[in-house]
Amino acid sequence: MRPCSTVMHLLLRCLRGCGRHSRCRLPRRLRQPVSYIKLIFKSLYFNSLTNSEVVMDSLLEPVFWMVEVVTRWFGKVFVFLIVALTSSVVFIAYFCLLPLVLQTYTPGWIMWHICYGNWILVMIAFHYYKATKTPPGNPPQMKNDIPFVSVCKKCVIPKPARSHHCGICKTCILKMDHHCPWLNNCVGHYNHRYFFSFCLYLTLGCMYCSISGRNLFIDAYNAIDVISQPPYNYKDRMFHKSVIYMWVLTSTVAVAVGALTLWHAVLITRGETSIERHINDKEAKRLAKRGKVYRNPFNYGKLNNWKVFFGVEKRSHWLTRVVLPSGHTPYGDGLTWDIYPLKKDMLPV
Repeated sequence: MRPCSTVMHLLLRCLRGCGRHSRCRLPRRLRQPVSYIKLIFKSLYFNSLTNSEVVMDSLLEPVFWMVEVVTRWFGKVFVFLIVALTSSVVFIAYFCLLPLVLQTYTPGWIMWHICYGNWILVMIAFHYYKATKTPPGNPPQMKNDIPFVSVCKKCVIPKPARSHHCGICKTCILKMDHHCPWLNNCVGHYNHRYFFSFCLYLTLGCMYCSISGRNLFIDAYNAIDVISQPPYNYKDRMFHKSVIYMWVLTSTVAVAVGALTLWHAVLITRGETSIERHINDKEAKRLAKRGKVYRNPFNYGKLNNWKVFFGVEKRSHWLTRVVLPSGHTPYGDGLTWDIYPLKKDMLPV
């Protein structure tokens, strides 16, 4: 630790010297960031518990702060992009592809495309709206008797189990998974199901567009070489470009969001959130060195984890709460997690 303290001492002296010589020359807008950097180095130098992790966290603090500011300000831009891109695909599907389907497909395939396409569109729009508008849940600010595992150093309030502080929302979130800039919202206890369902149905919708539009994409791509010839007018050129745009966009999103959906499906099966995944792995390695095995206290079994996540209490709920839009609230209040009996088949459905 002595070399680390020596380096911090030298850096602190340099900052002091720069501050003395340029105090009167620094613009007012730069004084606060410079003071903030000085405070970071002072905390490193005067902290007797300083280690390499503390040093790296402190040095990267300005980067974290910049990411938080950018994410907070661009959240509405990301939401606008989601709405605009989805609307463009829907516009192409209704005004370019649907007339072609009605002219060339059999009645059975026409009914399939109309029913499936509109169902997947309703599911995507419903779950995205609910994920963005539903608050993820916050711990109570007032003193109470609810059990807690620690005290948040930033909020200075008790933190229940599975709660974490979000630097972008500036508050603690119940059962926090992550902060999603595409939702401009945190993913927590009350909107985690909406977020996963949105990713799932968006993946299914993009796969549907990509698979069903594959032949149209190939024809449109092959027509690019002769698109300036007389047989193709302005309407034909716009149709080909629209098909290419839709196929490339939906195929890309299907791969990207599909991978994200698969990752969250694994976490749900294990009874974890994205944050808990890293915490549990670290705890498992720590106990493994002592010859012990770590057990996730929130893992109720693979099937039960999915039942709890979707709020399935009886067989009909697989249809009314999973396949169809549903605004039911999740199990529990997100404050205590001992409400589920630990047995082999918690919900016999």
